[in-house]
Amino acid sequence: MAGHSKFKNIMHRKGAQDKKRSNLFSKLSREITVAAKMGTPDPDMNPRLRLAVNTAKAQSMPKDNIQRAIDKATAGDDENYEEVRYEGYGPGGSAIIVETLTDNRNRTATAVRTAFSKHGGNLGTEGSVQHGFERLGFIVYPADVGSEDKVLEAAMEAGAEDITSTEDGHEIWTAADDLHQVAGDLEKSLGEAETVKLAWKPNITVDMDEKNAATLLKLIDVLDDDDDVQTVWGNYDISDEVMEKIEG
Repeated sequence: MAGHSKFKNIMHRKGAQDKKRSNLFSKLSREITVAAKMGTPDPDMNPRLRLAVNTAKAQSMPKDNIQRAIDKATAGDDENYEEVRYEGYGPGGSAIIVETLTDNRNRTATAVRTAFSKHGGNLGTEGSVQHGFERLGFIVYPADVGSEDKVLEAAMEAGAEDITSTEDGHEIWTAADDLHQVAGDLEKSLGEAETVKLAWKPNITVDMDEKNAATLLKLIDVLDDDDDVQTVWGNYDISDEVMEKIEG
């Protein structure tokens, strides 16, 4: 179940970006409100809402903000967001999936298309790159939660499908339908996770050179800065060496 994860630099970089974004809490609030509207406002009875609340907690979102987002769902306001997924190709032959929550499809589509065209990519049609990914549950724990053997044992007992442990932390993958149950079982044995979410895991990753990686990261930054964009997934792999050259 263990092995090198080429996915980690994508997720860790995304996590670092999230903490810097001034609009992070508004995006988390939007996801909580939508999740609460789609089911019951009780996180214990609504798996999607529980995941959204756990994600918000992991990003140190205040409890009052979380509660306000839940209350907004039952207040009968006129804001209605819909989930829209965009798929396209980035620099270096990379495949990108952009998940959004929007109240204006035209605005969001224009912004996403412009971001792709200005940064070495092009927006594709629905399903154009999805076949290269698996929809799975994704759980992340910090390295100090325990040894690889401890986390591996807990993950196997909880019914996880795969685990990768590195000096940066522990990544646990589950079937999409099992995410809520596995995360709950792991919380009992390991405590609260840093990340619990549904993810698009690439079947094959594409190595990026310095030029393409730099352009790709600009594309992702622009997408991340859009209020309607919730998450950006990709099949790219940027080595530590390339990342150091870009950042240096």
